Amino acid sequence: MKNYLLVLVVFVSFVQSFFAQEQDSTTVYKKRVLETTEVDFLTSYYSQKGNNASVTGGVGDEKLTDFTPTIVVSLPLNEDDVLTVDAGISAYTSASSSNLDPFDGSPKVGGNPIGSPWVASSGASSQDVWSNINVAYAHSSDDRNNIWNANVSFAAEYDYTSIGFGGGFAKLFNEKNTELSVNAKVYLDTWNPKYPIELDSYLKSDSNLNSGFFSGIDIFDQNGNAIDKSGNSGSIWSPKSASGLINDKGRNSYSVSFTLSQIINKNAQFSLFFDLVQQDGWLANPMQRVYFGDVDNFYMGNPSSINNYTSPTNRDVFQLADDIERLPSTRFKIPVGFRFNQYINEILTLRTYYRYYFDDWGINSHTAEIELPIKISSKFTLYPSYRYYNQTEADYFSPYEENLSTSEFYTSDYDLSEFNANQYGLGLSYTDIFAKAHIWKLGLKSIDLKYNNYKRNTGLSANIISAGFKFIMD
Repeated sequence: MKNYLLVLVVFVSFVQSFFAQEQDSTTVYKKRVLETTEVDFLTSYYSQKGNNASVTGGVGDEKLTDFTPTIVVSLPLNEDDVLTVDAGISAYTSASSSNLDPFDGSPKVGGNPIGSPWVASSGASSQDVWSNINVAYAHSSDDRNNIWNANVSFAAEYDYTSIGFGGGFAKLFNEKNTELSVNAKVYLDTWNPKYPIELDSYLKSDSNLNSGFFSGIDIFDQNGNAIDKSGNSGSIWSPKSASGLINDKGRNSYSVSFTLSQIINKNAQFSLFFDLVQQDGWLANPMQRVYFGDVDNFYMGNPSSINNYTSPTNRDVFQLADDIERLPSTRFKIPVGFRFNQYINEILTLRTYYRYYFDDWGINSHTAEIELPIKISSKFTLYPSYRYYNQTEADYFSPYEENLSTSEFYTSDYDLSEFNANQYGLGLSYTDIFAKAHIWKLGLKSIDLKYNNYKRNTGLSANIISAGFKFIMD
């Protein structure tokens, strides 16, 4: 983060000096869109637990932690133009992702490596860092009734890269009481696919269970008997993915967003929005296993634990995948919703949000949220919140061992299952419009702290702690 800060500060100083030189001393000055440079330091810590890990086919430990520090610098280039640079990382550890190779670093039983969907592996996929940078430019007309914007972004982690760009236009009229905006974005993403170790090794060994990764290792059937790895195809493990894994490493997303905002009176405001989103390419996750209910099961590890496979007490046997998740190569999404904010009195404000979502994969969802900022002093505001979410099941979802090998598409990712969720939050904000407190050349304008507790009826639960610090540059 120190490197991020140094680069951004140098960049800000350079751009400010460049545009200062470009200003004509005879220019008639007007009120700036942004008076001075603003710097936001944002961070969040997320932790979750659950029992439906998608990497291990819908059963297994979902423990995950994620730490996300971000710096956002908003720079006034002149009276009309603002440049915003947003740079951040996301460092996570995941019990589920670690089991891409559940046998990595594991002990052995009788010469066989052991693994379990309930035990996190120490493999390379157990942790990763996602990094992102976004640069946005906005220009306002002299009367401040027209605003144009454009942005470009880049993000990467060890198995995925993304390039994005977009732009938009906002029109204010009715004495700036009404705003209509449209924004478009394009993301061009590329997989560097990582596969479950047994499927990847199966293809690399040309389906030979006596070579490479499988050499000298026993494979057991459902009854715990070691199979003849040279036997006929009906008695040995032969995954459906033997025909190949990813055949298209691209994933593209295109979206258009429309928003109408209206000030009703001095105390109330509402906005309406809807988006059109089209995706194409490889939309499934190559890391996620699928197990079929209409084929035989095969295992590696300790055969005496097979009958206890789906219990968290299973610590030493792992089921070999039948295939990776496969989903259609296109997806069309439409979210539509509204916000309504009401100033009640000098102490209390009401903020509400609702969204309805549907797509052509069969998912329909409702999101409703309410927040009640309570001003407890001239500088401090407390804001409790509640959010409810529910969704229907995707057409291609089935739990562990319930998908069929005869299907074209299938997944056991519980993010695509039917569920409802409740989220309770409590935040505290501090605001000093005069920014009297200073750190170096930065005046502290606000601090925002928040805690959220999230629970799904599928058993997944999470805690999120977030913090934000806004500074203005002298």
